[in-house]
Amino acid sequence: MPTDLIFYAAAIPAVILVGLSKGGLGGAFGLMGVPILALVISPIQAAAIMLPIMIAMDIAGLWAWRGHYDATTLKVMLPGAVAGIGIGWLTAEFVTADIIRLIVGVIAILFVMRYAYDRYRTRNGNHAPPQQQNLAKGSFWATISGFTSFVTHAGGPPFQLYTLPLKLDPKTYTGTSTRYFAVVNAIKLLPYFALGQFDASNLATSAVLLPLAPLATFSGAWVVKRMHPEIFYPLMYLMILATAIKLVADGSDALFG
Repeated sequence: MPTDLIFYAAAIPAVILVGLSKGGLGGAFGLMGVPILALVISPIQAAAIMLPIMIAMDIAGLWAWRGHYDATTLKVMLPGAVAGIGIGWLTAEFVTADIIRLIVGVIAILFVMRYAYDRYRTRNGNHAPPQQQNLAKGSFWATISGFTSFVTHAGGPPFQLYTLPLKLDPKTYTGTSTRYFAVVNAIKLLPYFALGQFDASNLATSAVLLPLAPLATFSGAWVVKRMHPEIFYPLMYLMILATAIKLVADGSDALFG
């Protein structure tokens, strides 16, 4: 278990940012955890340390957002997410996380550009209506989300690509996201164990950082529950853009730097 101050100077902010995201305050925060930890330890060890903490955050998030969720969205997306996790497990030896980061980042940037164009096109008040549920589209993006979540803990952008255009109430959206990723992270435990990514040292480190998890998660939920839709959705798209830029930068630097 790491004991130096430099590690905890990175680990504590990383856990707090992920917890705020789990509470519903912006998807970009959630993607910062592993990259920040990877500044002081290996990315694989960082992912292994973060997963038990993320599951504790999921439990706190389920409590904070109890009663707020859209059952139809979960029914559409969860089977695809399970399939994506399975694909990630089977291809873990062959697929590099950097390629996935780059692809997801580019897709997310295009998505935000489309949102910005729609806002510009409808600036006179003629806003696009919410999209309807679509099994094929939802299954596709859920499969990508499950796969990228397994490979890089970056399942948020593909999930948001399908769910944000549904224009759910912010509380319903956040509760749905919380339940979705609680299931995804729980399922990921088995293949992570099978791939040998957990050991006594990593689990002990997770346990030391664990008390920060519910505090940060409840803080994020407290903010979102008091946020109006007119503020919530632009903020979410801004967070997606920040996430996408980070993913593209990381992937490009590793592949072409």
